[in-house]
Amino acid sequence: MTKPDSVKKPLHPLLREFIDYLSLERGASPATRDAYRRDIRQHLEFLSEQNVEFPKQVTEAALAEYFAFLQTQGLRQNSLARKTSSLRRFYHYLIEENYLEVDPTRFIRTPSPPKRFKGALKVEEVERLINATDQVKNAAFRLRDRAMLELLYATGLRVSELIHLRPGDLNFQFQFLRAVGKGDKERLVPFHDRARKAVRQYLEEGRPELLNNQPTETLFVNRFGRPLSRMGFWKILRKHGLMAGITAELTPHTLRHSFASHLLENGVDLRVLQMLLGHASITTTEIYTHFDERRFQEMFQKYHPRGRKIDDEAS
Repeated sequence: MTKPDSVKKPLHPLLREFIDYLSLERGASPATRDAYRRDIRQHLEFLSEQNVEFPKQVTEAALAEYFAFLQTQGLRQNSLARKTSSLRRFYHYLIEENYLEVDPTRFIRTPSPPKRFKGALKVEEVERLINATDQVKNAAFRLRDRAMLELLYATGLRVSELIHLRPGDLNFQFQFLRAVGKGDKERLVPFHDRARKAVRQYLEEGRPELLNNQPTETLFVNRFGRPLSRMGFWKILRKHGLMAGITAELTPHTLRHSFASHLLENGVDLRVLQMLLGHASITTTEIYTHFDERRFQEMFQKYHPRGRKIDDEAS
C-alpha cells in the first residue's frame, strides 16, 4: 500500500519517464514497476536530503554514501541486491538517453543473495541413521548402505563424488581417498577407521554379490550391478531416515552438511574445512558458520591470549 505522503509528492520527471519506459518498451508488470518506483524514489529522496542535485551531481562517491546508508537500515541481503539492481538499471537508462555521460554505478557490485543452508543432523541423529542400516535383511545391501553413509559422514563428499568413486580411489593403508569434484578438480580427503572398516567389508563381502559378473568400475552399485545413481542414493537415504525415526528433511547433501557443521563445532579451522569440502572460495564454506552467540563466546574465551575469565573483586 502506498503511503499518503508519497501520493501527494510528484515523481521526478526522469523517474516517471523511466517507469513509462519499463511499461511501454520492456513490458514490465505493475509489481515490477512499483518495486523500481519505490527503490529509486528512496534514492532520490536521500540525494535531496544530502543537497545532491540529481542527476548531474550524482557521482560514485554520492552512490557510495547512499549504499552506506542502506547498510545501516538492517536490510536483508536480497533487498539490498534488488535496490542495487534497480539503481543500476535506472542509471543505465539515463546514459542511453543522454541525460548522463558517466554511469556512477559502473563500479558497484550487486550483492549476491546468501546461499541457503538447509541444515544438518545432530550427531546422535547421524548415528541413528547409520545404525539403521543394521535393519536391512539382505547382507549385500546392508554392507553397501552402511559403507556409503559411513564414508559420506567421514569425508563430506558430494553425492556426485561418492557415486563416481572407484575402488582404486581409496588408499586403505594411509586412509585417504581421491575425489574428483566440480570442474574435474581432484583433492585428497582423509577418512577414519570406522569408514575404512565398513568400506572394506563391503568390498570383500557385499560388492561381489551385487556385481553379478557385471563389468562395473564404480565402487557403489545397485541391485543389477550397475553404478548407483543420485536418485538411487536419495531413495536409500530416505528409507534409512524413516527407519531411524528422523523427522528432519533429508537431502542428498545432508551428511555433507552434517560433516561440515560438526567439524566446525569441534574447532576445525575454516580453511581446512574449505580444502576438505573442495570449495573454490572460502565464502562458500562460510555458510556453515552458524554458531550461536554462546558458542562464539566460548571459542573467544578459549583462544584469545587474554581471554581467561577473572574474578572482578580480585581485579
